[in-house]
Amino acid sequence: QLQLVESGGGLVQPGGSLRLSCAAYGFSLDAYAIGWFRQAPGKEREGVSCISKDGSSTDYADSVKGRFTISRDNGKSTVLFEMNSLTPEDTAVYYCAAQYVKGWNCFMDSNGMDYWGRGTLVTVSS
Repeated sequence: QLQLVESGGGLVQPGGSLRLSCAAYGFSLDAYAIGWFRQAPGKEREGVSCISKDGSSTDYADSVKGRFTISRDNGKSTVLFEMNSLTPEDTAVYYCAAQYVKGWNCFMDSNGMDYWGRGTLVTVSS
C-alpha cells in the first residue's frame, strides 16, 4: 500500500524546536516533489514549504522563512522538516504530501498533490 507517514509532532514551548519526519512506504520518493502543509483550528490548510525531487530547490511561506528548514534523504525515502523559534501561531496539524513531477521545481499547491499523509499535531504553548 502506498502511503506517507508523518511523525515528530508534539507539545513544545514558545521558542522551542521540533523536527518532523515524512516517510514513504510502498514507493520511492525519487520522482516526487514533497510539500509540507498545515491546518490550524478554524483555518484553511496552507502550504508552508516544499522541496524538489532531488533536493536542489526549496520554497517557504513567508511566515516560516528563516525559522523552518526542509531537507530530504531519497535513499531513506524520508523528508525532514526542522522547525525552530516556534510560536503559538505555528500550532496546527502538519501534513506532508508528494507530487509526481518531471521537472526540478516544487510547489506549495495542495491541489497538485498525489499522496497525502494523515498528519501530525504540533502544539506550541506554555
